[in-house]
Amino acid sequence: MNNNYRPVGFGGGFLSFPPVIKNLLIINGIVFFFQILLENTIEGRIFLNKWLALNPININGYIDWPFNFQVWQLITYQFMHGGFSHILFNMFALWMFGSSIENVFGSKKFLIFYLLAGISAGLLHLFFSPLLGGVPALTIGASGSVYGVLIAYALFFPDNLIFLYFLIPVKAKYLIGFLIVIEFLAVDSASSGVAHLAHLGGALFGFLFIMFDKNSYVELKNLFKRSYFYKSTSKSQNNIFDNIAGTFRRNTSVDEANYYDINSKDESEVTQAEIDEILDKISQSGYQNLTEREKKILFQASKKMK
Repeated sequence: MNNNYRPVGFGGGFLSFPPVIKNLLIINGIVFFFQILLENTIEGRIFLNKWLALNPININGYIDWPFNFQVWQLITYQFMHGGFSHILFNMFALWMFGSSIENVFGSKKFLIFYLLAGISAGLLHLFFSPLLGGVPALTIGASGSVYGVLIAYALFFPDNLIFLYFLIPVKAKYLIGFLIVIEFLAVDSASSGVAHLAHLGGALFGFLFIMFDKNSYVELKNLFKRSYFYKSTSKSQNNIFDNIAGTFRRNTSVDEANYYDINSKDESEVTQAEIDEILDKISQSGYQNLTEREKKILFQASKKMK
């Protein structure tokens, strides 16, 4: 799998999607197609529910449940969905937000992140839902993994604009933060049929993963500051569609910016050309391929913006 993906946006069509995003969309679509076929028979439904969906853990027959939990279900349940609207929302969110995160992480790291977010979501739901009075039920869907991706996006791109209903601009950190609050408020609604704990589990994993990732350089204290690597006099802001077209691409509206060389004691300015080279390197080979010095230059420049 190629870790050096360079997104090219809408113009290149489906083939231009990041490799992991593209393959996840394909796999989820294929699984959903076979779900539709198998659910038309009793044997098919039994197979799906017994072997692929995430079954509750039944310790010594404590709950009356016909099937047993299997460890592989922590993976397979992530590729099953309860209906067309369920898979449509999850895959749309995965494409919209995950494309930028795959570009930051690289394909291999993003795939690991995505699957572990889903596993963490499933585990939190399995162990804590019974404690909150949750009714034993099958769990399916990529929502836990997607919530991990949402949190990653809010942390890496907090000030990017997301257009609700394609009309109302809202910063990513506010919209995604609002969604997390809603999940917390709904977590005890056992009869809703939605695994809110799984959503929170995926989000929690995404948050911890990035906080403990030595290469992320994300700090919570900067979450409510402007998150650009430079300060522009232009009032224009990036939105979610700009990110899909090319995360970290050069902003041609920059009129004036100050940069800092963190390897110099007198903090001499880093040249515009050097910053441009770093941003071009991110666009071509991903953030993970920057040197420590290059990452620190961007990080320190972001911290010193007022």
